[in-house]
Amino acid sequence: MTSFHLIITTPDGLEFDGMVQTVRLRMIDGDAGLLANHEDYVSAIGEGECVIQLEDGTKKNAACIGGMVTMVNGEAKIIATTFEWAEDIDLERAQHAKENAEQRLAEAKENTREIVLAEAKLRRALVRIKVKS
Repeated sequence: MTSFHLIITTPDGLEFDGMVQTVRLRMIDGDAGLLANHEDYVSAIGEGECVIQLEDGTKKNAACIGGMVTMVNGEAKIIATTFEWAEDIDLERAQHAKENAEQRLAEAKENTREIVLAEAKLRRALVRIKVKS
């Protein structure tokens, strides 16, 4: 399979720079996949799992939340708000965050701001748990 160049960055810095065969990630309107020679593409990233098939055929998974993805002239760039490789996710911490978010959601009552924040924290925790599992 033909490979292409992928760069992944976050506000914390460079997460990946190398050749890959495929990239699949959650966009705001559903999953998208990128292959070599993909037409130019720009989209907003949603909240979900990113699966990268490296040049040697092995796969790496990560939690990818928010940001933008571009494919221009055969090079893909992911500029993510949050990007955590599966091996770096602390499952116990993610489960604790899920429980805290559920508790905050139960206590939020009619406070719309609290509900929105708790729901966002819950979605992030669920993505991390899914990627790690």
